[in-house]
Amino acid sequence: MAPNPTPSAEPDDSPDTYVGLDADRAEHLARRRGWAAVRSLPPGAIITMEYRVGRLNFEVRGGRVARAWKG
Repeated sequence: MAPNPTPSAEPDDSPDTYVGLDADRAEHLARRRGWAAVRSLPPGAIITMEYRVGRLNFEVRGGRVARAWKG
């Protein structure tokens, strides 16, 4: 049986630093800082709640990040 893979470490980066930024700039910056996946969502979007290591989520309103969280 193959060993379980060890997930990559998440960047040492606070999601709060992205709030208020233009969504495109925030996504570019997050990828540059090492986030493996960045997901932009409209307010009230229905999403799955599984936690994915290395993913950063943005709630985008009017082209700006209104909320950001890991997973």
